[in-house]
Amino acid sequence: MTPAGPAPRLVAAVAVGGAVGALARWGLTEAFPVSADAFPWTTFAVNVTGALALALLPALPAVRRSRALAVGLGPGVLGGYTTLSTYSEQTRALLAHGELATAACYALGTLAACLAVVALTARLVPPEPEGAVE
Repeated sequence: MTPAGPAPRLVAAVAVGGAVGALARWGLTEAFPVSADAFPWTTFAVNVTGALALALLPALPAVRRSRALAVGLGPGVLGGYTTLSTYSEQTRALLAHGELATAACYALGTLAACLAVVALTARLVPPEPEGAVE
């Protein structure tokens, strides 16, 4: 017997959420462009705010009650919004432009800032209660 895949409504929630998140990120990078040899503030802000939002999701009662909302907002919206690939490419571009210090600050600063907001959120937000969501 073959195991059943994810429910179609969950797949749809992730797909729609991912489109929304990707469009939000694209809109921000269009509104606040940076050159290839400058610190990528827009992507930095997107990744840090995305990490913060993802850490806050379990604190929302509606998210705890609905699996569709949890996957639509988590892997969907925030998965589409945040971007490891752009972060990596921008670090590579900074290195290619001889901006070693900026690349190091960006690569390590993004990681540190994301970890810091998640750790802070974990201290401020009560733990997710035990129990399954729908």
